[in-house]
Amino acid sequence: MAEIGQGSWRLEQATEAAAIAALRRGLDLGLTHIDTAEMYGSGAAERLIGKAIAGRREQVFLVSKVLPSNASLRGTIAACEASLKRLATDYLDCYLLHWRGSFALTDTIAAFDRLQRDGKIRSWGVSNFDATDLDEVEAIAGKGHPTCNQVLYHLRERAIEHAVIPWCEQRGTAVVAYTPFGQSEAAYSLKSAAGRVLEKIARAHGATPRQVALRFLLRHRTSFAIPKAVHLEHIAENAGAGRLQLTDADIANIDSAFPLGAEPRALPMI
Repeated sequence: MAEIGQGSWRLEQATEAAAIAALRRGLDLGLTHIDTAEMYGSGAAERLIGKAIAGRREQVFLVSKVLPSNASLRGTIAACEASLKRLATDYLDCYLLHWRGSFALTDTIAAFDRLQRDGKIRSWGVSNFDATDLDEVEAIAGKGHPTCNQVLYHLRERAIEHAVIPWCEQRGTAVVAYTPFGQSEAAYSLKSAAGRVLEKIARAHGATPRQVALRFLLRHRTSFAIPKAVHLEHIAENAGAGRLQLTDADIANIDSAFPLGAEPRALPMI
């Protein structure tokens, strides 16, 4: 699975031509991990991705998610089959529970296991799960599960470093950062002291502040990131972050500029 991938939340807000061109350019640059969900545009993002990967399915590590409201045993299977149809593929590389809902985890996991036996998914994971939630998954499914946990993670929101990342690193579970640049460009503004730290490090490496920010999130051995981009220059910028190597001093300076903060009572999510 590519360390840096492509997210698709709100992808349908771009024109079809722009969205498809962006995804294909990402594949050309090695951003072969594509993430989506049945929730995104009520299936519209999945349909766009299906068109973008036509003829290139074997290059893609494809991930989608089931909504908690559909995550009963039968509902999960039906949701997966609907996603496969929209994506125009016969399997997913990984299928996630988008967040915890009212259905028992035992039922959702039983559905995942059935889908895996039937060859419709190759692995399964979760999203927006805190360490205590992950304990429950492991108690039900055993060691080696979940394959991944997709969580909110960016320089201004580092809550997962308290408990989630240590849990995942101990067990080899992938941590996939969604919205890795946050929902505002303010963190990278040169008007802020923290932004100036990123700019100084970027200049030293011939990189951009966004690349430095993304590379910082990937310093953990089990970490991945799925930034969404529809502008070709942003896609190239994201791909370039994979070649960047930060020094220990760089990491310490970023850590100081964007402090971890106290552990929250509940795991942040959007």
